Amino acid sequence: DAQAGQGFKLHQPQGKVSVAVGKMLTLRCTTSGSAEPGPVKWLKGWGSENKTIYDQRKKDSSRVTRAVAGSDTDFTIHIRNFQPDDVGTYYCVKFIKGKGVDEVFQRGSGTEVSVHETALVPGMVAAAVVLCFLLLLGLFVALCVYRRKHQGRVGSPCLAGPVAMGGFSSVPLQCCAGTSGTPSEVLDAESSHPPSQQSSKEENDIHYADLQPLPLALRRGRSPGTAPTEYASLRAAAK
Repeated sequence: DAQAGQGFKLHQPQGKVSVAVGKMLTLRCTTSGSAEPGPVKWLKGWGSENKTIYDQRKKDSSRVTRAVAGSDTDFTIHIRNFQPDDVGTYYCVKFIKGKGVDEVFQRGSGTEVSVHETALVPGMVAAAVVLCFLLLLGLFVALCVYRRKHQGRVGSPCLAGPVAMGGFSSVPLQCCAGTSGTPSEVLDAESSHPPSQQSSKEENDIHYADLQPLPLALRRGRSPGTAPTEYASLRAAAK
């Protein structure tokens, strides 16, 4: 994992690391032996596009800190609040002073870092299932209430009241909701049903009939040629 030179060894043990977003990433690196003066750095990537994540000569940042502060052999670092942009390969590198710039002396084999998807806890799954069930139940209840209210608006309430027919006394009449047409049309429609259906309806109906003749004064006041009215018949649904 590391190149040897003049008794100095650099060891970067982690090959691959997976970290959840928002968690802390730990990159391990240790050295042994002695080498020429120069810092140890952590680089992200290798080549012309590498980025310095940690430099031994600089103070720790609020996000990148040393695991063992001031150690000359343990260069393990912590990166707080891991984000998807932090995905990449990290190298622990030992530099030595050169002419004007630091030169690479040894580098680790690299640690490939990826994002770890957080697994769902069974309790969270159960809570989600219960929540979905409650939402569906509430939706079903709301739908039933809406349908009942809608049906109540479509149907009309029953009307009851007296009806006067000519010179006869008032006769109570009840019209149930959903029955359309005039009383004569209702009677005609009911008379067209089969006997079995008609008999069952008649058991629940009340028939009113007045067979008394018209008063003498009304008959005398009629114009010639007018046919007399002998009686009137009404049907109303029983309560």
